[in-house]
Amino acid sequence: MTLDLRIFTEPQQGATYDDVLAVARAAEDTGFNGFFRSDHYLSMGGDGGAGPTDAWTTLAGLARETSTIRLGTLVTSATFRLPGPLAIQVAGVDQMSGGRVELGLGAGWFEAEHTAYGIPFPPLGERFDRLEEQLAVITGLWDTEPGKTFSHKGTHYPITDSPALAKPVQPGGVPVIIGGGGKRRTPALAVRYAAEFNAPFVSADDAGRLFERVRAVAREAGREPSSMTMSAAQVVCVARDDATLRLRADAIGRDLEELRTNGLAGSPDAVVEKLATFEAAGAERLYLQVLDLSDLDHLADISDAVLRQLA
Repeated sequence: MTLDLRIFTEPQQGATYDDVLAVARAAEDTGFNGFFRSDHYLSMGGDGGAGPTDAWTTLAGLARETSTIRLGTLVTSATFRLPGPLAIQVAGVDQMSGGRVELGLGAGWFEAEHTAYGIPFPPLGERFDRLEEQLAVITGLWDTEPGKTFSHKGTHYPITDSPALAKPVQPGGVPVIIGGGGKRRTPALAVRYAAEFNAPFVSADDAGRLFERVRAVAREAGREPSSMTMSAAQVVCVARDDATLRLRADAIGRDLEELRTNGLAGSPDAVVEKLATFEAAGAERLYLQVLDLSDLDHLADISDAVLRQLA
């Protein structure tokens, strides 16, 4: 099996920067290829603990306190930031990391976090319009040759004679990740702008159908489907013994049997077997959603018992 495994966290549930840093360093030390975080400003259940941390502020810190692991968002909401400043932020973090950053970008969906922090939340169609325009602006700024300027005649984000600075440092620019279950606009945007398409929290069969839809759109658009990485995201709960497994499920407030069905839960062998179904469906990368950020032994167990089997 050749799946690339990355760790994916949800710090808005209540995690300080130090908590996030500890998990990122543990992920790097135990051999995972990437550490990604959500971009949310409000917890989804529970009291939110210490409150949220800003995704790109956090990633800037991690860029200087890690050395090899890939870093990014799954995903930043287009409603949160203007595309010009976001392009500068991401390029800056890419420079700070030595070229290890990836940008997941989506339309936004969680209305409550917008009303909680005074962020406008337009209707779905307008959110997708804004996402599409943000992608055009961000990639256009990054792709503009040094010494030239970038302009964009947009409805929401018109740009006039931008110097298009700062620039990412990694060859080919910062990879863009687009995901979701949309039937029309999501695949089209992914094919046009993304290096990676992500199928979040669906079964292997459903992920396979989403992958094939994106590949079909790519062929229609004249893009080689193999030029895109296909990935999925699943919550993970692994242990060698049943008692530890149940403790880990309880710690994240999930029923173990439900997790076995809707996530990657069980013994290492059971999880490897389920990972194989995603690979068979076309996934090349899996984001393992780790919800208990205090359980660093969980990452070590996944590395020792799952990652090594894949290697």
